[in-house]
Order: sequence, then C-alpha cells, then structure tokens
Amino acid sequence: MESVYEYRALLACDIASSAGRGENNLQEIRGVLEAACSAAFRTAGLDWAGCRRQDTGDGFQLVAPSGIRKQTLLHPVLPDLATRVRAHNRRAPAKVQIRLRVALHAGEIKLDPDGGFSGAPFEILARLLNAAPVRAALSGAPEGVPVAAILSQHYGEETIGSGYDAGPDADAFVPVEVREKAYVGRAWIHCPGSPIGPQSAAACLAEHTEARRTAEVAVQKNTASGHGRVFAVQSGTMQVDSREGTV
Repeated sequence: MESVYEYRALLACDIASSAGRGENNLQEIRGVLEAACSAAFRTAGLDWAGCRRQDTGDGFQLVAPSGIRKQTLLHPVLPDLATRVRAHNRRAPAKVQIRLRVALHAGEIKLDPDGGFSGAPFEILARLLNAAPVRAALSGAPEGVPVAAILSQHYGEETIGSGYDAGPDADAFVPVEVREKAYVGRAWIHCPGSPIGPQSAAACLAEHTEARRTAEVAVQKNTASGHGRVFAVQSGTMQVDSREGTV
C-alpha cells in the first residue's frame, strides 16, 4: 500500500498548565482527556476508533474520519467536550482538574499505511494551538469555562453561521490575528458554554497584547542608575555617562 493524500478535518488539544503535577497526576488527566474526547465524538455519531491520533505529551493531534462535516466538530463535539470536562472538574481535586485549548483546521494531508500522517496543515494547527489569543482567552475565561477553541480562517469560513443545525451563533466568535513564529493568519476564538460571551476573550486578548507590547519596550530600553546611568538597547549597544542625571 502507498500513502495517499486526502482532505480531512483536523483537531488538536492541549491541557493547560500540565507541567509539574507529577507523573501519576499527569497520567490521570491524560486519561480524563481521552475519555472526554472519545465520549464527545461517539455522542456526535463519529467513529472515534476511525480517528488517527498522535500523542503530544499533554494532548494530541487528531485526523477526523473521512467524509464528516466540519460543522460537527464545532457542534456538537466542542460543547459536549466542554460539558464533560466541566463535570470532571466539579468533582475532582485541584491537582487533576483540567482546562483545554483546542484548535480546529482542515486541509489536504498525507496518510500513511501504518496509520501515520503529516502535511503542512499540521504546522498551522500547531501554531493555532499555541497562539497568544487562545492562551489569553482560556486564562481570562470564567472558572466554569474549561475550554477555549481557536478556528483557522478556512475552518471558520465554512462553519461559523452555516445555519445547517443548532450550532453557536456567529457572534459567539471573536476574530483575531495570529502571529506565531513564521505563521501569520486570521482566526476565530470561541469559548463553548461561556456565560459572559466572546467579548471577554477579546478584552483579555487586548490586555495580553498591551502587556506584551510593554514588555518589548522594556527589553529595548532599560535604564539603571548608580554612580552614573546606563542606557541599553536591544541591539546590544550601550551608552554610559558617569555624570549624574545625564545619558
């Protein structure tokens, strides 16, 4: 058998703040993620066993079965996943509670006979999952909102407000710009089940962006005083003047 190229819907998820919990707790929360995702897929009528998955340590990348509608991952899979994670967190001790970032994308990928997969769409999927907007949305979401999702522009254009079934309204998504490593693109943020709406994500993103801008300025311009004053810039050049009050 040879490798084939097919257009597939793709999903990636990552457990936030999973580091430092200890091996036993890590294995437990990985199990929680597996159980919640598999149940959400099966409830939506999707073949979980037919999905190809690649473990990423504290999450996974997933190739959905051939022929499914992209809308299905957006609804009902995402809200069902959020509901199951929320239910787990209500009864679990803090050390094994979880919050998730989820990325959705689609594209033509390479499928290998041994079950492996690869292709440029996975690079975009990884950039989306690690992007500042979705991280900011999850950190700023209410405690009872355990999932923040980010949709690529392509995925969003073909699913948001499609009207095919009872999915979230278009105003439940916040448009953002993603700048992650060499990738620059548009995307949408969505927090399924959020009681305060998408603008919380937008406000949190604006706050994050301003904080990052302030940090960058601080790196570029750092002053220190002692017997004299030192002015340093990011390029590494330095000016020193021993006269007090001058630069």
